[in-house]
Amino acid sequence: MTDLRFSRDDLAALARTMLTRAGLDRDMAEVVAEFLVRTDELGVTTHGVSMVPYYLPELASGRMTASGRHEVVRDNRVTMVWDGNYLPGHWLMSQALDICMDRAREFGMTALAIRRSHHIGCLSTLTRIAADQGFVCYIATSDPSGKWVAPYGGTEPVFTPNPWAVGYPADGHPVLIDTCSSITTVSKVREHIGNGTRFEHPWMLDAEGRPTNDPAVVNAEPKGSILPVGGMDHGHKGYSMGLMIEMLTQALAGHGRAEAPTRWGGNVFVQMIDPDAFGGFEPFLREVAALNEACRSSRPIPGRPPVRVPGDRAHETVTRSQSDGVSLPEEVWTRVAASAAELGVRLCTPIGR
Repeated sequence: MTDLRFSRDDLAALARTMLTRAGLDRDMAEVVAEFLVRTDELGVTTHGVSMVPYYLPELASGRMTASGRHEVVRDNRVTMVWDGNYLPGHWLMSQALDICMDRAREFGMTALAIRRSHHIGCLSTLTRIAADQGFVCYIATSDPSGKWVAPYGGTEPVFTPNPWAVGYPADGHPVLIDTCSSITTVSKVREHIGNGTRFEHPWMLDAEGRPTNDPAVVNAEPKGSILPVGGMDHGHKGYSMGLMIEMLTQALAGHGRAEAPTRWGGNVFVQMIDPDAFGGFEPFLREVAALNEACRSSRPIPGRPPVRVPGDRAHETVTRSQSDGVSLPEEVWTRVAASAAELGVRLCTPIGR
Protein backbone atom coordinates (compact mmCIF):
# COMPACT_ATOMS: atom_id res chain seq x y z
CA MET A 1 0.00 0.00 0.00
CA THR A 2 1.10 3.57 -0.72
CA ASP A 3 1.48 5.93 2.21
CA LEU A 4 -0.38 9.22 2.27
CA ARG A 5 1.23 12.49 3.40
CA PHE A 6 -0.49 15.14 5.50
CA SER A 7 0.16 18.53 7.03
CA ARG A 8 1.02 18.00 10.71
CA ASP A 9 -1.30 20.86 11.69
CA ASP A 10 -4.17 19.29 9.75
CA LEU A 11 -3.61 15.90 11.40
CA ALA A 12 -3.41 17.44 14.87
CA ALA A 13 -6.62 19.41 14.27
CA LEU A 14 -8.40 16.28 13.04
CA ALA A 15 -7.34 14.21 16.06
CA ARG A 16 -8.27 17.03 18.45
CA THR A 17 -11.70 17.48 16.85
CA MET A 18 -12.45 13.75 16.94
CA LEU A 19 -11.43 13.48 20.60
CA THR A 20 -13.40 16.55 21.71
CA ARG A 21 -16.43 15.39 19.71
CA ALA A 22 -16.18 12.15 21.69
CA GLY A 23 -16.27 14.12 24.94
CA LEU A 24 -12.63 14.64 25.92
CA ASP A 25 -11.80 17.93 27.64
CA ARG A 26 -10.42 20.34 25.02
CA ASP A 27 -7.14 21.05 26.83
CA MET A 28 -6.52 17.32 27.18
CA ALA A 29 -7.47 16.68 23.56
CA GLU A 30 -4.96 19.35 22.50
CA VAL A 31 -2.13 17.57 24.30
CA VAL A 32 -3.15 14.07 23.18
CA ALA A 33 -3.46 15.16 19.54
CA GLU A 34 -0.07 16.91 19.61
CA PHE A 35 1.69 13.88 21.10
CA LEU A 36 0.04 11.52 18.60
CA VAL A 37 1.23 13.62 15.66
CA ARG A 38 4.73 13.86 17.13
CA THR A 39 4.69 10.08 17.20
CA ASP A 40 3.70 9.89 13.53
CA GLU A 41 6.51 12.34 12.76
CA LEU A 42 8.90 9.83 14.33
CA GLY A 43 7.55 7.19 11.95
CA VAL A 44 5.86 5.12 14.69
CA THR A 45 2.50 5.07 12.92
CA THR A 46 1.16 2.21 15.07
CA HIS A 47 1.03 4.65 18.02
CA GLY A 48 0.13 7.93 16.33
CA VAL A 49 -3.29 9.10 15.14
CA SER A 50 -3.99 5.43 14.46
CA MET A 51 -4.73 5.21 18.20
CA VAL A 52 -7.71 7.59 18.01
CA PRO A 53 -10.14 4.84 16.82
CA TYR A 54 -9.08 2.80 19.89
CA TYR A 55 -9.53 5.74 22.27
CA LEU A 56 -13.01 6.70 21.06
CA PRO A 57 -14.88 3.68 22.50
CA GLU A 58 -12.88 4.12 25.73
CA LEU A 59 -14.22 7.68 26.01
CA ALA A 60 -17.75 6.64 25.05
CA SER A 61 -17.84 3.97 27.78
CA GLY A 62 -16.18 6.14 30.41
CA ARG A 63 -13.20 3.78 30.66
CA MET A 64 -11.01 6.72 29.69
CA THR A 65 -11.76 9.61 32.05
CA ALA A 66 -12.61 12.68 29.98
CA SER A 67 -11.86 15.45 32.50
CA GLY A 68 -10.48 16.10 36.00
CA ARG A 69 -7.09 15.72 37.63
CA HIS A 70 -4.84 13.03 38.98
CA GLU A 71 -4.38 12.39 42.70
CA VAL A 72 -0.98 12.86 44.33
CA VAL A 73 -0.78 9.76 46.53
CA ARG A 74 2.69 10.50 47.89
CA ASP A 75 5.23 13.25 47.31
CA ASN A 76 8.64 12.88 48.92
CA ARG A 77 10.13 15.43 46.51
CA VAL A 78 12.63 12.99 45.00
CA THR A 79 10.09 10.13 44.78
CA MET A 80 6.40 10.45 43.96
CA VAL A 81 3.30 8.30 43.40
CA TRP A 82 0.27 9.46 41.42
CA ASP A 83 -3.14 7.90 40.81
CA GLY A 84 -4.04 8.80 37.25
CA ASN A 85 -7.77 8.02 37.55
CA TYR A 86 -7.60 6.59 34.00
CA LEU A 87 -7.09 10.05 32.52
CA PRO A 88 -5.51 10.18 29.04
CA GLY A 89 -1.96 8.94 29.34
CA HIS A 90 -0.45 11.61 27.10
CA TRP A 91 -2.00 14.32 29.28
CA LEU A 92 -0.67 12.76 32.46
CA MET A 93 2.77 12.25 30.96
CA SER A 94 3.04 15.86 29.82
CA GLN A 95 2.63 16.88 33.47
CA ALA A 96 4.84 14.05 34.71
CA LEU A 97 7.71 15.11 32.46
CA ASP A 98 7.45 18.72 33.57
CA ILE A 99 7.54 17.98 37.30
CA CYS A 100 10.24 15.30 36.95
CA MET A 101 12.50 17.66 35.00
CA ASP A 102 11.96 20.38 37.60
CA ARG A 103 12.79 18.01 40.45
CA ALA A 104 15.83 16.56 38.63
CA ARG A 105 17.21 20.07 38.18
CA GLU A 106 16.85 20.53 41.93
CA PHE A 107 17.96 17.13 43.25
CA GLY A 108 19.95 15.59 40.39
CA MET A 109 17.42 12.82 39.82
CA THR A 110 13.81 11.95 40.61
CA ALA A 111 11.39 9.07 40.10
CA LEU A 112 7.61 8.89 39.72
CA ALA A 113 5.31 5.85 39.76
CA ILE A 114 1.82 6.33 38.28
CA ARG A 115 -1.03 3.89 38.77
CA ARG A 116 -4.27 3.82 36.80
CA SER A 117 -3.19 5.99 33.89
CA HIS A 118 -4.73 5.29 30.51
CA HIS A 119 -2.51 4.34 27.54
CA ILE A 120 0.56 6.61 27.30
CA GLY A 121 1.47 5.95 23.66
CA CYS A 122 4.95 5.87 22.13
CA LEU A 123 7.65 6.09 24.80
CA SER A 124 10.25 7.65 22.46
CA THR A 125 7.92 10.60 21.90
CA LEU A 126 8.11 11.21 25.65
CA THR A 127 11.80 10.51 26.33
CA ARG A 128 12.73 12.73 23.37
CA ILE A 129 11.11 15.72 25.07
CA ALA A 130 13.31 15.29 28.14
CA ALA A 131 16.47 14.42 26.18
CA ASP A 132 16.07 17.59 24.10
CA GLN A 133 16.26 19.50 27.38
CA GLY A 134 19.43 17.75 28.50
CA PHE A 135 18.08 14.94 30.69
CA VAL A 136 18.48 11.19 30.76
CA CYS A 137 14.92 9.86 30.90
CA TYR A 138 13.83 6.27 31.55
CA ILE A 139 10.15 5.32 31.14
CA ALA A 140 8.53 1.90 31.56
CA THR A 141 4.86 0.99 31.36
CA SER A 142 2.58 -2.03 31.77
CA ASP A 143 -1.15 -2.72 31.83
CA PRO A 144 -2.17 -4.80 34.87
CA SER A 145 -5.44 -5.70 33.13
CA GLY A 146 -3.74 -7.10 30.03
CA LYS A 147 -2.52 -10.61 29.30
CA TRP A 148 -0.65 -11.10 26.02
CA VAL A 149 2.77 -12.60 26.80
CA ALA A 150 3.34 -15.98 28.45
CA PRO A 151 6.13 -16.39 31.02
CA TYR A 152 9.06 -18.34 29.60
CA GLY A 153 8.20 -22.03 29.62
CA GLY A 154 4.48 -21.38 30.04
CA THR A 155 1.57 -21.43 27.58
CA GLU A 156 -0.91 -19.04 29.21
CA PRO A 157 -0.46 -15.27 28.70
CA VAL A 158 0.25 -13.32 31.89
CA PHE A 159 2.07 -10.09 30.95
CA THR A 160 1.61 -7.20 28.59
CA PRO A 161 4.58 -6.53 26.25
CA ASN A 162 5.88 -4.14 28.95
CA PRO A 163 7.70 -1.53 26.88
CA TRP A 164 10.54 0.57 28.23
CA ALA A 165 12.60 3.40 26.78
CA VAL A 166 15.63 5.53 27.52
CA GLY A 167 16.34 8.86 25.86
CA TYR A 168 19.46 10.93 26.43
CA PRO A 169 21.19 13.91 24.83
CA ALA A 170 23.89 13.55 22.20
CA ASP A 171 25.49 15.73 19.54
CA GLY A 172 23.07 16.30 16.67
CA HIS A 173 20.05 14.53 18.10
CA PRO A 174 19.14 12.43 21.15
CA VAL A 175 19.75 8.71 21.46
CA LEU A 176 16.30 7.09 21.67
CA ILE A 177 16.22 3.47 22.84
CA ASP A 178 12.67 2.12 22.78
CA THR A 179 11.92 -1.57 23.13
CA CYS A 180 9.86 -4.05 25.15
CA SER A 181 10.14 -7.38 26.93
CA SER A 182 8.15 -9.22 24.24
CA ILE A 183 9.46 -10.10 20.80
CA THR A 184 6.79 -7.94 19.12
CA THR A 185 4.02 -5.58 20.26
CA VAL A 186 0.24 -5.78 20.51
CA SER A 187 -0.01 -2.98 17.93
CA LYS A 188 2.05 -5.01 15.45
CA VAL A 189 -0.08 -8.09 16.14
CA ARG A 190 -3.23 -6.06 15.43
CA GLU A 191 -1.64 -4.57 12.31
CA HIS A 192 -0.86 -8.01 10.88
CA ILE A 193 -4.31 -9.32 11.76
CA GLY A 194 -5.87 -6.26 10.09
CA ASN A 195 -3.76 -6.74 6.97
CA GLY A 196 -4.34 -10.50 6.89
CA THR A 197 -0.58 -11.14 7.00
CA ARG A 198 1.70 -13.32 9.09
CA PHE A 199 4.95 -12.46 10.82
CA GLU A 200 8.17 -13.30 9.01
CA HIS A 201 9.33 -15.31 12.01
CA PRO A 202 7.60 -17.53 14.64
CA TRP A 203 7.05 -14.79 17.22
CA MET A 204 3.79 -16.21 18.56
CA LEU A 205 2.88 -19.23 20.65
CA ASP A 206 -0.36 -21.13 20.23
CA ALA A 207 -2.29 -22.41 23.25
CA GLU A 208 -0.51 -25.76 23.04
CA GLY A 209 2.91 -24.10 23.32
CA ARG A 210 3.86 -24.44 19.65
CA PRO A 211 5.70 -21.50 18.02
CA THR A 212 3.91 -19.96 15.03
CA ASN A 213 4.00 -16.86 12.83
CA ASP A 214 0.19 -16.56 12.88
CA PRO A 215 -0.87 -13.44 14.85
CA ALA A 216 -4.48 -14.64 14.98
CA VAL A 217 -3.65 -17.12 17.77
CA VAL A 218 -4.35 -14.27 20.22
CA ASN A 219 -8.00 -14.42 19.12
CA ALA A 220 -8.27 -18.19 19.37
CA GLU A 221 -9.97 -20.10 22.17
CA PRO A 222 -7.99 -21.02 24.19
CA LYS A 223 -5.86 -17.96 23.58
CA GLY A 224 -2.31 -18.02 22.24
CA SER A 225 0.37 -15.52 23.23
CA ILE A 226 3.30 -13.38 22.12
CA LEU A 227 6.74 -14.80 22.84
CA PRO A 228 9.09 -12.89 25.16
CA VAL A 229 12.30 -11.37 23.81
CA GLY A 230 14.66 -14.24 23.02
CA GLY A 231 11.89 -16.45 21.69
CA MET A 232 11.91 -20.18 22.27
CA ASP A 233 15.69 -20.25 22.65
CA HIS A 234 16.51 -17.41 25.06
CA GLY A 235 13.08 -16.24 26.18
CA HIS A 236 14.18 -16.22 29.81
CA LYS A 237 15.79 -12.84 29.04
CA GLY A 238 12.52 -11.20 27.96
CA TYR A 239 10.67 -12.96 30.79
CA SER A 240 13.06 -11.48 33.35
CA MET A 241 12.71 -8.06 31.78
CA GLY A 242 8.93 -8.33 31.95
CA LEU A 243 9.07 -9.18 35.65
CA MET A 244 11.32 -6.18 36.32
CA ILE A 245 9.04 -3.76 34.48
CA GLU A 246 5.92 -4.98 36.28
CA MET A 247 7.76 -4.49 39.57
CA LEU A 248 8.74 -0.92 38.68
CA THR A 249 5.36 0.09 37.28
CA GLN A 250 2.96 -1.85 39.51
CA ALA A 251 4.64 -2.87 42.77
CA LEU A 252 6.22 0.57 43.28
CA ALA A 253 2.89 2.23 42.46
CA GLY A 254 1.08 0.03 44.98
CA HIS A 255 -1.49 -1.11 42.45
CA GLY A 256 -1.44 -3.88 39.85
CA ARG A 257 -2.45 -7.45 39.14
CA ALA A 258 -3.27 -8.15 42.81
CA GLU A 259 -6.20 -5.74 42.42
CA ALA A 260 -7.31 -7.51 39.20
CA PRO A 261 -8.34 -4.36 37.27
CA THR A 262 -10.46 -4.89 34.16
CA ARG A 263 -10.02 -1.51 32.44
CA TRP A 264 -7.38 -0.84 29.77
CA GLY A 265 -4.80 1.19 31.63
CA GLY A 266 -1.15 2.04 31.94
CA ASN A 267 0.92 1.87 35.07
CA VAL A 268 4.06 3.95 34.57
CA PHE A 269 7.52 4.40 36.06
CA VAL A 270 9.53 7.53 35.17
CA GLN A 271 13.10 8.21 36.23
CA MET A 272 14.71 11.54 35.32
CA ILE A 273 18.47 12.14 35.66
CA ASP A 274 20.41 15.39 35.25
CA PRO A 275 23.88 14.48 33.89
CA ASP A 276 25.25 17.72 35.33
CA ALA A 277 24.64 16.30 38.84
CA PHE A 278 27.02 13.44 38.08
CA GLY A 279 30.19 13.75 35.97
CA GLY A 280 29.02 16.96 34.30
CA PHE A 281 27.04 17.67 31.15
CA GLU A 282 29.97 18.30 28.79
CA PRO A 283 31.85 15.13 29.85
CA PHE A 284 28.56 13.24 29.42
CA LEU A 285 28.24 14.48 25.83
CA ARG A 286 31.89 13.63 25.16
CA GLU A 287 31.49 10.03 26.31
CA VAL A 288 28.23 9.55 24.43
CA ALA A 289 29.80 10.96 21.26
CA ALA A 290 32.79 8.61 21.51
CA LEU A 291 30.60 5.52 21.91
CA ASN A 292 28.20 6.59 19.15
CA GLU A 293 31.12 7.14 16.78
CA ALA A 294 32.59 3.73 17.61
CA CYS A 295 29.26 2.07 16.83
CA ARG A 296 28.57 3.99 13.61
CA SER A 297 32.10 3.38 12.29
CA SER A 298 31.96 -0.37 12.97
CA ARG A 299 32.41 -2.27 9.71
CA PRO A 300 28.92 -3.50 8.74
CA ILE A 301 28.03 -7.09 7.97
CA PRO A 302 28.46 -7.68 4.21
CA GLY A 303 25.34 -6.71 2.35
CA ARG A 304 23.93 -4.79 5.28
CA PRO A 305 23.60 -1.00 5.68
CA PRO A 306 25.89 1.02 7.98
CA VAL A 307 25.43 0.62 11.73
CA ARG A 308 22.95 3.05 13.25
CA VAL A 309 22.56 4.35 16.79
CA PRO A 310 18.97 4.26 18.16
CA GLY A 311 17.43 7.62 17.32
CA ASP A 312 19.19 8.04 13.94
CA ARG A 313 16.23 6.76 11.96
CA ALA A 314 13.77 8.79 14.06
CA HIS A 315 15.80 11.94 13.42
CA GLU A 316 15.77 11.30 9.68
CA THR A 317 12.03 10.63 9.72
CA VAL A 318 11.26 13.79 11.72
CA THR A 319 13.38 15.85 9.30
CA ARG A 320 11.56 14.35 6.33
CA SER A 321 8.16 14.86 7.99
CA GLN A 322 8.94 18.54 8.52
CA SER A 323 9.78 19.07 4.85
CA ASP A 324 7.45 16.62 3.08
CA GLY A 325 4.55 16.17 5.50
CA VAL A 326 3.62 13.39 7.91
CA SER A 327 3.36 9.97 6.26
CA LEU A 328 0.56 7.55 7.20
CA PRO A 329 -0.16 4.07 5.81
CA GLU A 330 -3.44 3.82 3.88
CA GLU A 331 -4.63 1.16 6.34
CA VAL A 332 -4.30 3.67 9.20
CA TRP A 333 -6.07 6.39 7.25
CA THR A 334 -8.92 4.03 6.37
CA ARG A 335 -9.58 3.30 10.05
CA VAL A 336 -9.27 6.96 11.07
CA ALA A 337 -11.63 7.98 8.25
CA ALA A 338 -14.23 5.41 9.34
CA SER A 339 -14.16 6.74 12.91
CA ALA A 340 -14.38 10.34 11.70
CA ALA A 341 -17.44 9.47 9.61
CA GLU A 342 -19.16 7.95 12.65
CA LEU A 343 -18.55 11.19 14.57
CA GLY A 344 -19.55 13.43 11.67
CA VAL A 345 -16.06 14.98 11.57
CA ARG A 346 -14.77 16.28 8.25
CA LEU A 347 -11.47 14.73 7.12
CA CYS A 348 -8.41 16.72 6.18
CA THR A 349 -7.04 16.32 2.65
CA PRO A 350 -3.74 14.55 1.95
CA ILE A 351 -1.02 16.76 0.51
CA GLY A 352 0.52 13.92 -1.48
CA ARG A 353 1.66 10.33 -1.60
